[in-house]
Amino acid sequence: MGFPENVDRNLTVESDIIIGVIDSGIWPESDSFNDEGYGPPPKKWKGTCDGGLNFTCNNKIIGARFYTLDIHSNSARDEEGHGSHTASIAAGNKVPGANFYGLANGNARGGVPSAGIATYRICGPGGCTDDSILGAFDDAIADGVDIITISVSGSPRPFNFDSIAIGSFLAMEKGILTVQSAGNDGPFPSTVGSVAPWLFSVAASSTDRRIIDKVVLGNGKTLIGNAVNSFTPRGAKFPLIKCEDAKSNCSDADARLCSDLCLDSSLLKEKIVVCDKSTGWNEAFRAGALGSITLDEDYFVVPLPSSGLSSHNHDLVKSYINSTNNPHGEIIRSEAIKDIAAPKFAFFSSRESNSISDEILKPDITAPGVYILAAYSPVASPSSAPGDKRSVKYNILSGTSMSCPHVAGAAAYVKSFHPHWSPSAIKSALMTTEHSDGKYEDGEFAYGAGHVNPVKAIDPGLLYDASKDDYMKMLYSMQVHLFSPSPKETKGSPKDLNYPSMQALVKIGKPFTVEFTRTLPTPLTSQRS
Repeated sequence: MGFPENVDRNLTVESDIIIGVIDSGIWPESDSFNDEGYGPPPKKWKGTCDGGLNFTCNNKIIGARFYTLDIHSNSARDEEGHGSHTASIAAGNKVPGANFYGLANGNARGGVPSAGIATYRICGPGGCTDDSILGAFDDAIADGVDIITISVSGSPRPFNFDSIAIGSFLAMEKGILTVQSAGNDGPFPSTVGSVAPWLFSVAASSTDRRIIDKVVLGNGKTLIGNAVNSFTPRGAKFPLIKCEDAKSNCSDADARLCSDLCLDSSLLKEKIVVCDKSTGWNEAFRAGALGSITLDEDYFVVPLPSSGLSSHNHDLVKSYINSTNNPHGEIIRSEAIKDIAAPKFAFFSSRESNSISDEILKPDITAPGVYILAAYSPVASPSSAPGDKRSVKYNILSGTSMSCPHVAGAAAYVKSFHPHWSPSAIKSALMTTEHSDGKYEDGEFAYGAGHVNPVKAIDPGLLYDASKDDYMKMLYSMQVHLFSPSPKETKGSPKDLNYPSMQALVKIGKPFTVEFTRTLPTPLTSQRS
């Protein structure tokens, strides 16, 4: 992001900023949330530490709440790792020597390390409910947070049935910008779940750190794969077996995918199983295989030696197995390499079109969301696989859940220089100062305005500002009655909203004329308000 440690900061204001993290809670004992050197919470803070059983706040985690999800959710403590990860990306302390079993070793730090964090646990083993989401927004607004980050998404819903759209609208009224993950349902079109224009919707792209591992076949071939594989090889090659040759009570088709409960444990002892599905390692681990080789790039932490291969390399493994009576191989532990092609758009990131309002471009922007090292809950499985009992302080995750808090941190950074800017002004500054070199497939329909550039955004030149009234006019033009009775006048269209991007729906192969109206203030100088 071009955001080095020595970047210019307005620390007096930054330390007064509070980021509300609506997620699965937080692990307060993590080094990323240590409060050494922090003063008391800002005077504007109106919240509380209602973290529940065995949960203590400090001068870094200044507030905590949780919402009744099930009998196990009796505190704001993060038992899944997701909330700790996102919170530390947005505002975690600088922690030297953070790593995942030696991978990605270095300084872990959030976008605004001096800022305070308020956590709202809405997600648990049973998921994230609408009533919990709305309750968290109500509390965060009343508590006095400045930025909300919510790494929760799903299928697009009409605004008046979307709890995040409703909650973030209420936040926008109070001057609070909400940043939301776009979703992980790519590469399919019309999958972006964060579609309201007052939300800041974030796609995911790569950084210049790529994590690879290798498969070495008995014929001497070495194949490059992808997975976060922390397991050291045992110094020997082991038998390779195709998944359909190790099936239990399922069809060949299901066995080839290593579907749940498809593999026979007695046939897999001390063997590496080859699966035709990217997450086949889950069933391979359950069945007690020594390792797994899966199809397609794999961004996940795996619970056993595993490698995700391209279709071509995967075919080479199968051809080798078919060519010999005694196929053997080994999987080499992951390593981090420099990816000079970065940033690249992540294939899993949800993309256009906006199925609710086709004249508003979504997602808005992209940010790092692949192989992100950040804080984690030591009681959560790093791979999320049942039976993976490893415990880590820092984990490597991928998803728009990770890119979202990068932008939340960037938004807080901009706000530290311009504390009186509206949510739409901060969003505009980040969208109009992005950088994009055209390397992404699907163009703007995938990455929105481009890749976030926080430093440039503090001096954007022009701002596209929008108020509650502007959004209400847009909703009226769509015949959506949110927080108000049916309007008498419904002129205009969503494309008339004073938005930093411009999109219109036109007929293929037909000439068209489209007029966009935008209102801009007098060009900004380099002064900082």
